[in-house]
Formats: sequence, structure tokens, C-alpha cells
Amino acid sequence: MKQTIIELTEKYVYNQLNSDASGHDWFHIDRVRKLALHIAREEKKGNEFIIELAALLHDIPDDKLNQNVDAGWRKLDDWFREINLDVDTVKDIKQIITTISYSSGHVQLPSIEAEIVQDADRLDAIGAIGIARTFAYGGKKGQPMYDPSLIVREKMTKQEYRMGKSSSVHHFYEKLLRLQDMLNTCTAKKIASERHEYMVSFLEEFYKEWDVRL
Repeated sequence: MKQTIIELTEKYVYNQLNSDASGHDWFHIDRVRKLALHIAREEKKGNEFIIELAALLHDIPDDKLNQNVDAGWRKLDDWFREINLDVDTVKDIKQIITTISYSSGHVQLPSIEAEIVQDADRLDAIGAIGIARTFAYGGKKGQPMYDPSLIVREKMTKQEYRMGKSSSVHHFYEKLLRLQDMLNTCTAKKIASERHEYMVSFLEEFYKEWDVRL
């Protein structure tokens, strides 16, 4: 039964996000799912069924990908009803999705499952894939690739984080370079180390080419 639910949810999420061009496509979801299961197995912690479902569904209600917040959550609730998922599992998954995003500002997470899914999602935001996703999302939003006249925003409300003026390069300082120190599990921290250094090297090369230092 659990495997059937996973397979149905895979197809549902694929159909919902396959055409996304903002870096929140099916391939992002699948990577987060794989990373989350790897972390759970390395750490020997968490309910893998809840972890996998939460990873698969974590972007479905995201307000960035829906008309508004309520529309996103209605979509998720409709799916839970369609697969007849039990009330306790629904509660656990919604609690994970509500608390793991960077913009939610939650520091204390409600469960080890939430910690693992959050780590997996944040790992996919850094490294080579993270760089590619950053510029894809910035282009989708109409942000400049880089604007040296802009300052790095240190503290922001969710609204400022989403709607304030920034650039794709500034996003590294406003979020991505901070993520390594915000991970929960030892497994995720090990994976993050190499990815973090790759971003640092990328920025060094970016500025060299931006300034035409030959």
C-alpha cells in the first residue's frame, strides 16, 4: 500500500511540476527525495515513508508556484483526499512542509523527519546545481544576473525576501552561503562542505571575469 501511494504521488508531482522553469521542477523534487532517503539511511533515523512523501510534495503548496498560499494548500489537501492518506500521516507531512522552508524562519523543527527533508532541500540549493537553479530562478523573476550597485540584504521579512530588489549573485550572500551552517545532520554537513567550496570558487571566477581581469 505504501509503495502504491509513493508511485501515485510521483506521477502526480511529475505532472504538476514537469514544465517548471524556475528550478523547482520534477528533477529538483527527485533529487531532494534521493538526498533525504540517503540522509535517513546514513543517520539511521526517521520514518522513511513520511520522509519520502514529504520530499515529493514539499513544493506543491509553495506560494511561488501557485496563485496564492491558500490555493497551494488546497491543492495539497485535494491530493491527500484522493489517495485517502490517514490523518496522522497528513498532519506529519504538512507540519514538515510548513516549517522547512528558508523563508518560514523556523529554527526549531518539529521532528527528525523535518530536519532530514530540510537538509535535503538545502543541499539541492548549493553546489553546481544550486548555482544553476539560482540563475534559472532569477531569470524567471526578471532579476538581473548581477548589479554591483545593490547592497546585500542582511535581515528581511518573508515579503522583502521574496519581493525586494536583488540579483542572482546577491542571492549567494543573502541565502546560499549561509546554508552550510544551518544544516541539521552530520551526513548533510559532509555533503555540503564540497558544494559550499564550489560556490566560493565560482564567485571568485565570476568577479574575475566580470571585472575583465585578464
